[in-house]
Amino acid sequence: MKPPIFSTHGCRLNAYETEAMRDLTQGQENLVVVNTCAVTAEAVRKARQDIRKLRRENPDARLVVTGCAAQTEPETFSNMAEVDNVIGNTEKMNRATWGFLPDTEKVQVDDIMSVEETAGHLIDGFGTRARAYVQVQNGCDHRCTFCIIPYGRGNSRSVPAGVVVDQIKRLVDKGYNEVVLTGVDLTSWGADLPAAPQLGDLVLRILKLVPDLPRLRISSIDSIEVDEALMLAIATEPRLMPHLHLSLQAGDNMILKRMKRRHLRDDAIKFCEDARKLRPDMTYGADIIAGFPTETDAMFENSLKLVKDCDLTWLHIFPYSAREGTPAAKMPAVNGKVIKARAALLRAAGEAQVQKHLASRVGHSHHVLMENPRMGRTEQFTETLFETDQPVGQIIPARIIGTEGNQLRA
Repeated sequence: MKPPIFSTHGCRLNAYETEAMRDLTQGQENLVVVNTCAVTAEAVRKARQDIRKLRRENPDARLVVTGCAAQTEPETFSNMAEVDNVIGNTEKMNRATWGFLPDTEKVQVDDIMSVEETAGHLIDGFGTRARAYVQVQNGCDHRCTFCIIPYGRGNSRSVPAGVVVDQIKRLVDKGYNEVVLTGVDLTSWGADLPAAPQLGDLVLRILKLVPDLPRLRISSIDSIEVDEALMLAIATEPRLMPHLHLSLQAGDNMILKRMKRRHLRDDAIKFCEDARKLRPDMTYGADIIAGFPTETDAMFENSLKLVKDCDLTWLHIFPYSAREGTPAAKMPAVNGKVIKARAALLRAAGEAQVQKHLASRVGHSHHVLMENPRMGRTEQFTETLFETDQPVGQIIPARIIGTEGNQLRA
């Protein structure tokens, strides 16, 4: 029996949900599922391209499109001759949806804003054999002017702390040595729960109630929303990994205001300084958009300087891409060639920061979580190469002897 074929686009949360769909579709045959991303117009274009390719390769299969792009623009995909079904982000996590696909309407996409619960289908073991990802939050209550994702994910919903802790206990029992907390707007976790706990409360609770968990990592956060309990965890909990990915987006105050972000440039710098004082080995990643509408050369320079002012290491650079239906799409656009050039400058700055970070690690010792026999990651998520095979999934003490490309050598 040929198992369903899945193609995943976009974020870690999409990847997590693809693993859940693998479980929900067990026993089905001749099925192809494309889990789309809507973060940029280019992401939608790539999804359409992938759909055409998969149809050519699987001419007799039932081809289903889901994910954020399917949620925000279902007609785009339902109008494609290659597509049999379009289902929304809520529907894709419901086992009944998959059981009745042949007998239902082509498009099943409900109002995501009416959803009040996170998807209840939890999975144990997504990730490498070493690292597992746990979805603790979905959706977003904020309305950044460039972002279509709230319309694909709905309003913010949190998984109760007890459910999260129980799942992590199961993962540790299965041998996982690192867990990563994921969500669309992770720092909004808890606002919709009784007593409105915050992300730091969840982190401290996990570390207290799952003492056998060696490493806890949190994914992308909004630094302006970081609470006192999370700062306490950063300062006092060595099992919380010293690596934070920050949703910064820009380094110019006017652009931040036009993006409808809730922080200013100095807020980002102060957070990075404060967290590093508490945890000197802290490293930062960040999302930065190049060429947001109205961005002048001087405004861009402020974003470029932010890379060093915050001492960022792992950069995700997004050339601005207008998304129809967002306020930013109506703002005066920056020339495409200028956007491309600015993105290249940001990537070059990021590459220099990576090399600086790697050089600073030579001669130091790290505990490396092995992802395959010859490669693992340090506490700061830095890839580290070994000359001899190591046990996958184990945490190996290692002294760093050099660098190779964007990796360390142990």
